[in-house]
Amino acid sequence: MMHKANTFTRTALSALVLSLGAMSAPAISQAQDAAPAAQGAGAPPLGWFKTCSKQEDNDVCVVQNVVLAQNGQMITAVGLITVEGKVNRKLLQVSVPTARLIPPGVMMQIDGGKGQKLDYAVCLPDKCTAEVPLTDAMIASLKKGSEVVFTSINFRRAPNPIKIALSGFTGAFDGPAITQSQLAESQRSLQEGMQKKAEEARKKLEAAQDAAKGAPKP
Repeated sequence: MMHKANTFTRTALSALVLSLGAMSAPAISQAQDAAPAAQGAGAPPLGWFKTCSKQEDNDVCVVQNVVLAQNGQMITAVGLITVEGKVNRKLLQVSVPTARLIPPGVMMQIDGGKGQKLDYAVCLPDKCTAEVPLTDAMIASLKKGSEVVFTSINFRRAPNPIKIALSGFTGAFDGPAITQSQLAESQRSLQEGMQKKAEEARKKLEAAQDAAKGAPKP
């Protein structure tokens, strides 16, 4: 029984890693200016969202939030996994870029409180994932909190703290899961918003360069 539980947990982990890699765009904390573009009909709001699926004889739900850089690179991805059925288990997983120091793990702090260490469970070519059992006390703290900070240590031994607002967490955790069509629509709309902002930034840079070329020399 323990072997089957461990096997299923690894399957759930793989599914989460894939989902965070393939469907991370709807939850971008560093592209909030693009938020209005993602609020189309049927699109879920940015921030925390929940997806659910059936895996073997188990129901698996993941409450997620993903922080991306302006270029779309994943900075931090958070997933709270709840497995119910033949296997019952809850995990909190946090994915960060590679080139991290492994022993420190990822430190989680809610509203500046006592830190909770998450040990790394697996590293892939594009990310490392740390995890810890998800407890009721942890969920309650996240629901009451204003922000959570996840800190990893890069290969230069410099801490990389990433803040994520907890507004919307309770609604996502307790509410219904979004559909795949909603998720796809949100992803498409947000990508369009990011592309528009990137184009605007490019035009501003070109205008500044042209102005500098035309300025009289001192």
